[in-house]
Amino acid sequence: MRILHAAAEIYPLVKTGGLADVVAALPPALVRRGLDVRVLLPGLPGILNGMTRLKPVMRIGPVFGAAVVTLLIGRLPDSGLLAYVIDAPFLYQREGNTYVGPDGHDWSDNHRRFGLLGWVAAHIASGELDPDWRPDLVHAHDWHAALAPLYMAQNPGLKTATVLTIHNLAFQGDFPMDCLADLALPVSKLMPHGIEYHGRISFMKAGLVYANRITTVSPSYAREIRTPEFGCGLEGVLRDRGGDLSGILNGVDYTVWNPDDPDIAKPYHVDNLKGKKACKFALQSELSLPRQARSPLFVVVSRLFLQKGMDLLLAALPVLLREGAQLAVLGTGDYELEAGFRDAAAANPENVAVFIGYDEAMAHRFIAGADVLLVPSRFEPCGLTQLYALRYGTLPLVRRVGGLADTVVDATPENLQSDRASGFVFSDALSRAIGTCISEACTLYRNPGAWQQVQRRAMVQNFSWDDSAAHYETLYRSL
Repeated sequence: MRILHAAAEIYPLVKTGGLADVVAALPPALVRRGLDVRVLLPGLPGILNGMTRLKPVMRIGPVFGAAVVTLLIGRLPDSGLLAYVIDAPFLYQREGNTYVGPDGHDWSDNHRRFGLLGWVAAHIASGELDPDWRPDLVHAHDWHAALAPLYMAQNPGLKTATVLTIHNLAFQGDFPMDCLADLALPVSKLMPHGIEYHGRISFMKAGLVYANRITTVSPSYAREIRTPEFGCGLEGVLRDRGGDLSGILNGVDYTVWNPDDPDIAKPYHVDNLKGKKACKFALQSELSLPRQARSPLFVVVSRLFLQKGMDLLLAALPVLLREGAQLAVLGTGDYELEAGFRDAAAANPENVAVFIGYDEAMAHRFIAGADVLLVPSRFEPCGLTQLYALRYGTLPLVRRVGGLADTVVDATPENLQSDRASGFVFSDALSRAIGTCISEACTLYRNPGAWQQVQRRAMVQNFSWDDSAAHYETLYRSL
């Protein structure tokens, strides 16, 4: 079976969030199951510079406003997987964020930049662009590639199956109606049951309407997005497609995220946790926090947005400080939230440290050195950091939503008694709920035996990509 994955980013070449980790890990896991898998990516600078053995497959342009467009093929680093790259310098050769310009606003031509991604996927599926390889199924990831099923539907003779995975429904790729002319789509598709959404074009809605099957990145999120609270206005479309919608939990690449990590101060494992204390002390030293072992070190490794509940965490910070705990923050996002955490660090230099930005190696040091990882999200399709934290024996403190609810077992007395607990879970998106949960975590930390029991239970959880890939293969074969 031949599978083409179309996506906007891939770790380690281009990464703005968890999507890149998924696209890097799922295709190789499918290859291990015997599938013939390739990836399609836009020719962003990090991708062109990071791949090896690139060679042209076909000259395509001019299309989508670019005079020169060439389809290349090469090998991805680490996995060696074959990947197509759309070399369109006019659209992709830009410094900075994949989606956002230097002025902080979305690139004005994002509809063309990612419309081209879906268009090329459709034409690879038709056999027009690479006569030597034609997929049986196209798997599009998020709104960036969501036009692929629609473009494929324009060819009534094309029977190639399509899957769309929603990584985060809050980002939908909506554009003004007059962008239709740039996308080579007929006006007949601009209808309420097509790609029109409140007078605009919606890439995500197009994928939801035209893909054969829709998946999300956790079972709970698949249920949640059919409701007004989590559906972001598309809950009606998703309820209509309910029979074709399912949730498959993301996995973890344990060759990258494990406590034998070369980026951390000292390796450790489930039967000998001494190295974890060394990692904590090293992180405290790096962040100029006083070295202390008697109180827990909480960390945030996240984009600093309202979605992630960072405002709620700031409001609950007095509880954490009263408990004598420390907080370290790694991330970037809304200016007001960044400023809030900076102010907290300035006012409490012995208890709060903040690094505004993102560094992959530092993320490993944060997760290895922490006692508790905070993920108080208002919604969370899957979440990956809590899965990383589990393997490191860093207990996640999460809200009971989406993939967080599917992967963390609350340290209630019953779950502690039955040795099922792996972290801390609260329900309401309220600062007082976070504060109560922080206090409960601090109380358990003062019982070293119980704490280590939960750590060990967390570390033996298995969320490998092998299980997820098996579910995807079953889905593919059903199509």
